[in-house]
Amino acid sequence: MAGAGAPAAAISTLTPPLEQLRLLAGELRLLLPGVRVGEARETTKEFNRKTFWRRLNEAAVKVSREATTMTEVFSRLPLPLPSSQETQRFCEQVRAAIKAIIAVYYSLPKDQGTTLRKLVRSATVDIVDGMAQLVEVLCIPPAQRPENNDLISYNSVWVACRQVPRIPRDNKAAALLMLTKSVDLVKDAHEEVERAVEECDPYHGLLNDIEDNSDNHGDVWGCPNNQDLYWSEEDQELMIPCLALVRTSKACLKEIQISVAENGKKDQVAQLDDIVDISDEISPSVDDLVLSIYPPMCHLTVRLNSAKLVSVLKKALEITKASHVTPQPEDSLIPLLINAIDHCMNRIKELTQNELEL
Repeated sequence: MAGAGAPAAAISTLTPPLEQLRLLAGELRLLLPGVRVGEARETTKEFNRKTFWRRLNEAAVKVSREATTMTEVFSRLPLPLPSSQETQRFCEQVRAAIKAIIAVYYSLPKDQGTTLRKLVRSATVDIVDGMAQLVEVLCIPPAQRPENNDLISYNSVWVACRQVPRIPRDNKAAALLMLTKSVDLVKDAHEEVERAVEECDPYHGLLNDIEDNSDNHGDVWGCPNNQDLYWSEEDQELMIPCLALVRTSKACLKEIQISVAENGKKDQVAQLDDIVDISDEISPSVDDLVLSIYPPMCHLTVRLNSAKLVSVLKKALEITKASHVTPQPEDSLIPLLINAIDHCMNRIKELTQNELEL
């Protein structure tokens, strides 16, 4: 960030207004990589949570205010645009506001939790990126801009700034937010594949078979002669434990979420971060499995993706079980969930054994 001010010093008061905006947009874009990978600044001062959130909220309000001013000044018709001197002042105010909110983000120590820092970092990136988008639009002469383009860009900055007061205030709250998002993503993936099954199986109803373990499926769903678009009888049988594994994934995340909510301690930031980090891997693994069971289905790929998901689920449950959020592991649902996972995987292995022998 030390060199970020150098281009500003090079801007002459005679530089045309729109050229100044182009230079400003470039400066803001150059700040983004540093924010995405930036580490907390070392300090000997004791961290004051209340002061930090006050400063972050104030910085977001300042950025929002500067975005409003820039939009009003550089979107007005008819022309003229502000003078070069006025434009330079507006640009300096935007620079100051953006650098201020980045500085506040950097003041959040690692010991407050990496999950919390990721949320603050994401909000900061959204604000800087939103302002860069707005300035890029304002570089275009007003008469040549797509209708309402500048207002849309301004709104993205405003929305990003409005999210700052909604960021969780401690690492436990941040962990719960991330776990809730993971639960919702897995739930959506499960519902999506169930809808696909219902749409492609209007007569036989695989979802009912999952519940009663019926083996009477028919030959091929909907269109017996098109293996690329519909599931074979063997596919249908394999999908039963696969969908059960997806449902179990959702149950695992829900159990982890409940354990953190009921027993999580704000000062145990490292354990909470570990739980969130491994839980974040569940949804992508579920997506991989779900995508692999769409036709044409490759049974070996389904087996591999199932094994990958099982490995992530067990690791997440073991980390949760060994942490402070599970004070009495023997009384938790974790052993039952592990048994359910093993049951699903064993069935998937049985149904795909022939693929390994080919």
